[in-house]
Amino acid sequence: MNRVRMRLLVAGTLSGTLMAGSAVIAQGGDAAPEARYVMDVGTVAGMMGQGDRRELTLRLGSRLAPTGAPKADHFMPAGARLGASVPLESPTRSTGEEMPANFQRPKGRLLLYWGCGAKAGPGQPVVIDFARVAKGQMPPGLFSTRVPADMGPTVANSRSFGQWPNSLKSRNISGQSSLIGQHRIAGTYSPEIAFGLDQDFMAGLRVRTSGNPDGSTGLNWQGLGNATGYHAWVMGGKDMGQNGADMVWWSSSASQEFGGGLWSWLAPATVARLIGQKIVMPPTQTSCTVPAEVKKAAGEMMMGFVYAYGPEANFAFPERPRDPKIAWKPKWTAKVRYRSMATVMPGMPSMSDMLGGRGQEEDGAQPDAAKKPCKPKGLGGMLKKAAGVGC
Repeated sequence: MNRVRMRLLVAGTLSGTLMAGSAVIAQGGDAAPEARYVMDVGTVAGMMGQGDRRELTLRLGSRLAPTGAPKADHFMPAGARLGASVPLESPTRSTGEEMPANFQRPKGRLLLYWGCGAKAGPGQPVVIDFARVAKGQMPPGLFSTRVPADMGPTVANSRSFGQWPNSLKSRNISGQSSLIGQHRIAGTYSPEIAFGLDQDFMAGLRVRTSGNPDGSTGLNWQGLGNATGYHAWVMGGKDMGQNGADMVWWSSSASQEFGGGLWSWLAPATVARLIGQKIVMPPTQTSCTVPAEVKKAAGEMMMGFVYAYGPEANFAFPERPRDPKIAWKPKWTAKVRYRSMATVMPGMPSMSDMLGGRGQEEDGAQPDAAKKPCKPKGLGGMLKKAAGVGC
């Protein structure tokens, strides 16, 4: 299971455990485009920028049935270093999300904190007893829908679907790979899609952590010129929820916001709205303090991420008419979303130490599918693997 999928699995597990729903944009009806394509382009950095790597997820959804066997390929520019084309595999439809065989749902309590500052604000923490949640006793108003997750095309909302990475051809993205140039997607269940990109992977996000005398934890990062906004979260706990111990979850939002969309790629317009609501930090902000109460409750084991949401490129055929009065029915749409994120582990060894001195993967690296399977233990192990430091 690749790391992107693992992060989504962790997010889905928490959402399912806490019964928190997210809005999903569905595809259906004759008014929808025949095909939708989404490229999620990410840069993932460890602490102090060690172990930078790149991530790329491709998804093609269509409301058309395939002509013959389902098949689609993304023809990349040579600078991508992924060969002449990348095959999009049509997965077998399943009724539920795959879960690790040894995964156990958390026991005990979840303590929720939020907001940048040396001290936690009033009304914190919000305490969730997992035993009560299992009985359907969810505190009212715990989660809002102000941060919907636009998942784009999925196997569930598409008649035909293809994705990469997959079992056909999955390999690590080289640190020298570039997406700038012409892209073409062709297959048996969608019209041909073609567009050009002039925006490459975002730079790595460099985050420093510091323990302050008052017990709070400082997060500082260098600003990225094309970032539209920032968000941070930290999770921790003594035994990370195992054996009934408390888990602690903190979000940088000024209000109680733990929406699934914050873990994903967000459109610039959405980010601008969330900045106005103080859910996302503005691009001019380069620091945030995790309250002392979080460290006190979580102990030494804390881990999280800082997200730098980036630009977005949108394409369609035919293009949207300038006159809004003219009806527009595109045959296909394509969206390229950018993000940079960094792992933070306050009080833990540096990322380079945890990686055993290994740096960024270079050309010729083994595909993830060829590596020895990893079976993380508990939610803490899953979060470590999601960050690329576990197993």
